[in-house]
Amino acid sequence: MTVTIDDIRAAAEAIRGQVVDTPCLHSRTLSEITGAQVYLKFENHQFTASFKERGALNKLASLDAAAAAKGVIACSAGNHAQGVAYHAARLGIPAVIVMPRHTPFVKVEHTRKHGVEVILHGENFDEAKEHALALERSRGLTLVHPYDDEKVIAGQGTIALEMLAEHPQLDLLLVAVGGGGLISGMATAAKALKPAIEVIGVETMRFPSMYHALRGTEPVFGASTIAEGIAVREPGRITREIVARLVADMVLVDEGDIEQAIVMLLEIEKTVVEGAGAASLAALLRDPKRYRGRQVGLVLCGGNIDPLMLAEIIERGMVRAGRLARVRVEVRDLPGSLAKVTACLAEQNANIEEVHHQRAFTHLAVQHAEVDLVLKTRNHEHVREIVAALGAAGFAARVRTSDE
Repeated sequence: MTVTIDDIRAAAEAIRGQVVDTPCLHSRTLSEITGAQVYLKFENHQFTASFKERGALNKLASLDAAAAAKGVIACSAGNHAQGVAYHAARLGIPAVIVMPRHTPFVKVEHTRKHGVEVILHGENFDEAKEHALALERSRGLTLVHPYDDEKVIAGQGTIALEMLAEHPQLDLLLVAVGGGGLISGMATAAKALKPAIEVIGVETMRFPSMYHALRGTEPVFGASTIAEGIAVREPGRITREIVARLVADMVLVDEGDIEQAIVMLLEIEKTVVEGAGAASLAALLRDPKRYRGRQVGLVLCGGNIDPLMLAEIIERGMVRAGRLARVRVEVRDLPGSLAKVTACLAEQNANIEEVHHQRAFTHLAVQHAEVDLVLKTRNHEHVREIVAALGAAGFAARVRTSDE
């Protein structure tokens, strides 16, 4: 059994009015930057800030009265858990969510607040999943799989229906891939509506499971990724078949690509996305020549990111853009030396964020010191101007690299 366009159209009817028909907007700025015409589908605007609601709701809506009365079970540490919990509670269906023991407290509480039973079990996702499967059998519950289920896949495919109804000129879709539910549904819908459209999947270099599954090669996984929503070690059986048949290519992005995309979406589109939600834009930014001149649809598939992680990503993005810089200046260890440095910086309109005065841990001659400054600057060119101005004022100065 596989998923058809009729299944996806039926899913659209089943979930209509119960999830947000999210906007799909042209990004003029991202289009200018990349050379493609870029359209963003804001699935981070769903109530639980993720597309996962669509598939979860379609599965729940398909249950007969007896199955609904017994209840459902899901295993997830993130967006799928919240999507199942929210809609099960709304529909009056008992739900059990199994999460690994070390799931961040905020995710546990966001899931529990919907009134479902949350069970913390296992040291990792695989152990939690095994416990969920055991409970499915012992309690007679219905499993709502995060991706390897026809009803779930059909629900996710409704995104492509909406995108092509609003922008029929789209000729390429870039879609983040974890287990493959999203891209399987979207590819099924898009290729049925527009056979010439190209669908490309995006995974992280640290979790390239579908990339290698299609090539028959052995993946090597990293310990973690900023895009934990697509950190899946084993793609689905159903989804793998659909992806192999309908998806043109799989591409990989690294952590820096994703961080850059998160910051750009925040700055340009004024929208917050999680790592997985930025993966499609990361792929576009990584290889813009490949997509130049195309009509490209991107899905911002989730917006659940820890605020502290977001703060770190923003700061690192400012460094990459040259808007935060570390400069080391050699000075005579005499009264007034530091004042001359700061006066020079003021003339260059550089704002001082941090100052570290180093006398002991240096190879400079006695009565000399190193001053490490973190500066707020405009861009890389501004940083070069600052270093040149310090040199002209008689100070040996250089930009400190990230690995120092």
